[in-house]
Amino acid sequence: MVMSIIMAPPTMIFLLMIHGVLSAADGWRVTYSSSHICALKDSTVTINCTYTYPTGHKIKKVFWTNAVPSKDSPDLSKDSEYKQRIQYLGDKQHDCSVRLTDVRHTDSHEYYFRFITNKPDGKWTGAPGVTLAVTDLQVESEGETVMEGHSVTLTCESTCSLTDTSTFIWFRNTHTLNERKKKLILPSVRRENAGDYSCAVQGHKLTSPPRRLHVFYPPNKPVISISSSGVIVEGDSVNLTCSSESNPPVHIYSWFKENQTSSVGSGQTFSITNINSSLSGGFYCVAQNEVGSQRSDAVSLTVKGGNVRVVYVVAGVAAGCGGLIFILIVVFVWKRKRRPDDIRHTQDDIYSTVTARVSETESRDTEEIQYATVHHLKDMKTSEETEDVYENSAVQQHDAAERSDVQMMEDQSVIYSVAKVMSIIMTPPPLIFLLMIHGVYSADDDWRVTYSSSHICALKDSTVTINCTYTYPTGHNITEVFWTKIDSSDPPDLFKDSEYKQRIQYLGDKQHDCSVRLTDVRHTDSHEYYFRFITNKDKWIGAPGVTLTVTEPPDLFKDSEYKQRIQYLGDKQHDCSVRLTDVRHTDSHKYYFRFITDQEKWTGAAGVTLDVTDKPVISISSSGLIVEGDSVTLTCSSESNPPVHNYSWFKEETSVGSGNIYIISNIRSDHSGQYKCKTRHTCGEKYSDSVTLNVLYKPVISISSSGVIVEGDSVTLTCSSESNPPVHIYSWFKENQTSSVGSANIYSISNIRSDHSGQYKCKTRHACGEKYSDSVTLNVLYPPRNVSASISSSGVIVEGDSVTLTCSSESNPPVHIYSWFKENQTSSVGSGQTFSISNINSRLSGWFYCVAQNKHGTQRSAAVSLTVKGNMMMFYTVIIVLSFGAAVVIAVFLLW
Repeated sequence: MVMSIIMAPPTMIFLLMIHGVLSAADGWRVTYSSSHICALKDSTVTINCTYTYPTGHKIKKVFWTNAVPSKDSPDLSKDSEYKQRIQYLGDKQHDCSVRLTDVRHTDSHEYYFRFITNKPDGKWTGAPGVTLAVTDLQVESEGETVMEGHSVTLTCESTCSLTDTSTFIWFRNTHTLNERKKKLILPSVRRENAGDYSCAVQGHKLTSPPRRLHVFYPPNKPVISISSSGVIVEGDSVNLTCSSESNPPVHIYSWFKENQTSSVGSGQTFSITNINSSLSGGFYCVAQNEVGSQRSDAVSLTVKGGNVRVVYVVAGVAAGCGGLIFILIVVFVWKRKRRPDDIRHTQDDIYSTVTARVSETESRDTEEIQYATVHHLKDMKTSEETEDVYENSAVQQHDAAERSDVQMMEDQSVIYSVAKVMSIIMTPPPLIFLLMIHGVYSADDDWRVTYSSSHICALKDSTVTINCTYTYPTGHNITEVFWTKIDSSDPPDLFKDSEYKQRIQYLGDKQHDCSVRLTDVRHTDSHEYYFRFITNKDKWIGAPGVTLTVTEPPDLFKDSEYKQRIQYLGDKQHDCSVRLTDVRHTDSHKYYFRFITDQEKWTGAAGVTLDVTDKPVISISSSGLIVEGDSVTLTCSSESNPPVHNYSWFKEETSVGSGNIYIISNIRSDHSGQYKCKTRHTCGEKYSDSVTLNVLYKPVISISSSGVIVEGDSVTLTCSSESNPPVHIYSWFKENQTSSVGSANIYSISNIRSDHSGQYKCKTRHACGEKYSDSVTLNVLYPPRNVSASISSSGVIVEGDSVTLTCSSESNPPVHIYSWFKENQTSSVGSGQTFSISNINSRLSGWFYCVAQNKHGTQRSAAVSLTVKGNMMMFYTVIIVLSFGAAVVIAVFLLW
């Protein structure tokens, strides 16, 4: 104790008294909970704030302003832009909190609280104020296209830093995904991941514009189809068609014959006209796009010799002549050997035979013809399934003129079979149940009440504010909110409790803020308090709640840390001065004077703050502009006794270094902010005042565009740039063009055409230089055009030939439906890009056309003529029959 008396200089007592006077004179103060707030557009912002003023002043007016502090600062509550959206939550004592709803980009300002007392010099503005930055959301990625199997990261970006506790919601094609972080990572992209992605922040209605992700993948294994399913004869025409799915679509089809290295054709359809036997063999195709290529299995072509028809005719004529000669020989021999009786008996036998055959023929004409149709399905596994399929078989009796009914019966049987197969692949009910249960659990995760503190200790008779926020699932509407101190299914509302209703004030809303204020707190108020809200569908209580402990203030004259050093200088009338000697760093506190009368108790709640410090000072090596890439040195200097033995550096509230010198080499834009140092020695620790590093940097650019673009639409490209200082020149460029196509940060194309497709990028320029953005691809979709039909055969088409019609079209996306029509017929005669007719006959002669269709429209081709000549085989057959008949007549004549 003697040592402390010797060490304390005599002037310390005087200086402390002077400090107390200055504190009273300097008692003007406004304290904001945060100096910077980042808010989403259309959200609600609450700025928590407290203020103090010298004893003897009474508050007459309080208001918020966004003008540079002056004696005539405007009141925002009277401003037409704010008065419907701003709400003062504070009072005329010490709370100056304010709420601003439906925030807009124009609300980005620095805001100040100003109050006026009853004395001429009683005006004060809390400067510096609170800077509000209003931001949109935007999905950023490395590019719009990604290869299947690669990884891609999508980031939900804002122009300012949202709180670390923000929960993000991701959407693909408007469907909600499970990810709840700022970054959506797709480690191994599949083609199903393609689509429009957007993001939002939970509890806010703002959603980012969609960003399209294209997944590129090589062709699937191609499949070859042959136009002819029958025997291929020399001189025929054959079409081979190669089909494969890919993204981007296949742009090169190549055809190969096995055991040959060079290709034999190109294009999706490979046509061979006037085929010969040397072309027999295996053929395969290779499909290729920008990502890769894939080969099909080989198909076999077997070509018969072209003289087959001639052989058939010669064989027929020879058979006829041989038969005629044989009959003549038999007749001649038989005629030489027969007797008259034999001739008579033979004639009788002949007549009886003819009569029997005629009778049999008449019987057969009256018989009913039996028709049966049996349909088979592949991969039958059990006899039970086989019986089900054969139940679809139909056996019906018809007259010969009613055979068309058989086809109708067959179609109905096929429909029934397809319906049966579909019933097999339906999702089992248990799976649907599990998905529904999962949805319920996901919904429970959206119920939340968050308190700023779980424990509050308050002095008796003081005012307590509990800050609180809450969230609930989408689709719910709040119907009732209140605070309670009982966690039960039907808790009481404190706003209706006679002990509380005159002292409790709800500061929140029916959206997400549930803050509350309790004045004149008492010992009986020591409880755990809960916020409860009720929606149109459910109820929720925020448990565990906030525990409030109300205590009597301690008497420093009885405290072992103070009673030897504190001296009361006042009286029991009006003077309450006090002296504290041998002050220490641990004495840095807020002190209150309390007095008790025979009727009441009172505490001077404003109090006096005592700071015992050797405040360190920060110096910056660079006195000029700090540009990204520079090196900056911060030096922390402190004069103290005893000397400082530990230095720590902080950016905002995060530790970034140690030592009295903090060096940042190759500085970046994210190094901007407020820095302070903390010193520590044997007597305690102290923070310096903050210094601000303002790093200038080149633009960080992103481009946003609409989703699906169809020819004729209007499209707007927006170039968003974050830089310091701001960008002052924007330019737009299209690939392979040296001159710019637009200026300003927005580039609009009205009535867009297919030739507008391509890659676009923007260039920004400001005082620190210029920079190009990544490219964005415009993919303009349009309906089919230039539709044409072609015939595979360029020569004469004869009955029995096979013919293939091919439909060609240009469109984006590619045509997915081709339909074929014959003129003067309303219903289609075929589908697919190629229409094959095998074993053609003259009745099919006429004009054919195709209709190409994609999701954006249709177009018809011009008609092509198909002329079918009669088959000479019929002529040859008639000749053979007539020859044979003539031979029979001659034989009979000779026998007669």
